[in-house]
Amino acid sequence: MADSEDTAFLRRLFDAALDAADPAKAVPGFLPKPPKGRTVVLGAGKAGAAMAKAVEENWEGPLEGLVVTRYDHGADCRRIEVIEAAHPVPNVAGRDAAKRILAMAQGLGEDDLLLCLMSGGGSALLALPAPGISLEEKQAVNRALLKSGAAIDEMNCVRKHLSAIKGGRLAAAAAPAKVVSLLISDVPGDDPAVIASGPTIADPTTFADARAILEKYGISAPPSISTLLWEASEETPKPGDPRLERAEAVVVAKPQASLEAAAALAREAGITPVILGDSIEGEAREVAQVMAGIARQVVQYGQPLPAPCVLLSGGETTVTVRGAGRGGRNAEFLLALTVALDGLPGVFSLACDTDGIDGSEDNAGAVATPDTLSRATALGLDAKAMLANNDGYSFFAKLDDLIETGPTRTNVNDFRAILIRPIQ
Repeated sequence: MADSEDTAFLRRLFDAALDAADPAKAVPGFLPKPPKGRTVVLGAGKAGAAMAKAVEENWEGPLEGLVVTRYDHGADCRRIEVIEAAHPVPNVAGRDAAKRILAMAQGLGEDDLLLCLMSGGGSALLALPAPGISLEEKQAVNRALLKSGAAIDEMNCVRKHLSAIKGGRLAAAAAPAKVVSLLISDVPGDDPAVIASGPTIADPTTFADARAILEKYGISAPPSISTLLWEASEETPKPGDPRLERAEAVVVAKPQASLEAAAALAREAGITPVILGDSIEGEAREVAQVMAGIARQVVQYGQPLPAPCVLLSGGETTVTVRGAGRGGRNAEFLLALTVALDGLPGVFSLACDTDGIDGSEDNAGAVATPDTLSRATALGLDAKAMLANNDGYSFFAKLDDLIETGPTRTNVNDFRAILIRPIQ
């Protein structure tokens, strides 16, 4: 493991970012007042169980409900049932949970409250295919989207239009009850309509948009899905839909807040932070090229600020999978950054997913140091070849430089930190 004071400092920054997004801290301050009637809590996402637990511990009065979260992301809830299902490709458990969640939202009255807890991962976990589509067909399109390099808003546009519950349909089913949605954002721009594919949020996108996205990425859909996208008569609920008149939403944890928490810790340590952005998108290896250029400018010219400093950024990059290796977008970013920096002295970096799982692997991300390439060469590793094979996980695993947190039970997207020290 690249164990040093500098990598330990980077890990503390990551921990500060996670702490800022902890549902136990983020949820209580936004809870609505109990209603005259029933309170039903429904939710989906990697933070779903932790959010439900925060509600239980801070709610006065009776409540009931059901949330679905990723396997191994559960929490010890007493009144809200927790179901675990597959992510990122949906499975039968997620489909069955979504069916129950939709049924629980129906039949509520004006005096009732539907409290919805949505977070990243909810799109896959809340998988209720639209009529005429099988779960297997939806899984096939989901897999193709994940490999295509499509941005999260594009993927979720397609998911909404293949769903019986997303894109505002859950809130529509709950009318005339009051609907309050508490959201933890894992999407660039924190758009409530994109988070978990917006089950309770009016959807501005259309079936035509979904068709265009599949065409853009050359994704061939099964005949039943093509028929739905071309011939569906009922669009998702749009802004102004009267069924959503009593629905409101608030984002309780955002990527920006986590970056600011890390920045505050850096200042306390006497290191100047620069937040480059909380919603950076694009191919992971191309984003890495830009970040490497900024780091090199700091080292060589002290611009845009002198070392010691730390460059912080968030957002969700994408990976167009062409190789057969292992690795999520953070491992891909970090390996590309390592190759681009080529052993530049004084530069230490970390890239992690705040949900604790980079893609579908068992790590949150990894760290890299100025001697990462030389250590890799000594082990016979070809960094450029492994990058071409989308094999960032294997690269950092063999160096023992993976960061493993286990499920964090929150999700505010990726966290990247590049620490630059003065060259002695």
